[in-house]
Amino acid sequence: MEYILAMTFITDGGLKTNFSINGVKPDLTPTEVNSLMDTIIQKNIFFAASGALIKKSGAQITERNITKIDVA
Repeated sequence: MEYILAMTFITDGGLKTNFSINGVKPDLTPTEVNSLMDTIIQKNIFFAASGALIKKSGAQITERNITKIDVA
């Protein structure tokens, strides 16, 4: 099972942009996600084509089930 954290931010250009992190732990709390998003905004870690990230818009964790198939 793989878990993916998708975070949506508003840029200073007024548009939404998404960032995803694969392989997160499944029991992330809202407090942990909010803290991570606040840090990303405060430290200006990422820059989108529409500008700097200035506000949180949303977040979600997606669960993905992967089944490997042997083809050899």
